[in-house]
Amino acid sequence: MTERASAGRVAQSPAGRPEIRRLGHIDCAAAIDAMRLFTERRGPETGDEIWLCEHPAVYTLGLAGDRAHLRNPGDVPVLQTNRGGQVTYHGPGQVVAYPLVDLKRLGIYVKEYVYRLEQALTRTLEAYGVTGHRVSGAPGVYVRREDPFGHRPIDPSAGAGQRGAPALPSFVGLAKIAALGIKVSRNCTYHGVALNVAMDLRPFAGIDACGYPGLETVDLSTIGVPAEPAEVAGLLGAKLAAYLSP
Repeated sequence: MTERASAGRVAQSPAGRPEIRRLGHIDCAAAIDAMRLFTERRGPETGDEIWLCEHPAVYTLGLAGDRAHLRNPGDVPVLQTNRGGQVTYHGPGQVVAYPLVDLKRLGIYVKEYVYRLEQALTRTLEAYGVTGHRVSGAPGVYVRREDPFGHRPIDPSAGAGQRGAPALPSFVGLAKIAALGIKVSRNCTYHGVALNVAMDLRPFAGIDACGYPGLETVDLSTIGVPAEPAEVAGLLGAKLAAYLSP
């Protein structure tokens, strides 16, 4: 059975691997409260979990998020959260994954954790023939807007500062397909990643996505990949479980 064909089924997690839980459609604030409570109550023997879900339309702000990036929120509610990062949008047709992982037990630090999250996202896209890219200094995963299936790497020198100035992220030719925002408490993670599958992208026009004015956002449907969110969620959950296992 191919990886793509089996994406919608989640097998019992082997010992030591995070348990995958499908929450379905759930209010974002309720999910965050549940993650916080889970993290506060967990002990050294508590198993890791990965929660997969979709949220009703909502803008979420990071702990230090600048409300100036909410340019035209309209009727979409705004939720202040305690994750890192700026502002993003969640809505139906977007797969949200919340890994609840003990980093100390896994033996990794935050930088490696972020790398593994992005790796799981790029491998998920790869199963659909899409090439995901990283942008230095801007967590998440991006695609080439005009060539999402090509393998040409992005130019690492793009956006480089001049005369010793710090490099700035460059999004020339790129669009964001997956966002990342995490919280770590007592070496344990919550919040996570959001992968755009088949959603109404118009609400992204009301914000500076992730704090970057002009950053375009796409989903799999926009770039020509017909996929069901439930199928993509199964595949992403499996990839995350693999990358976040001992």
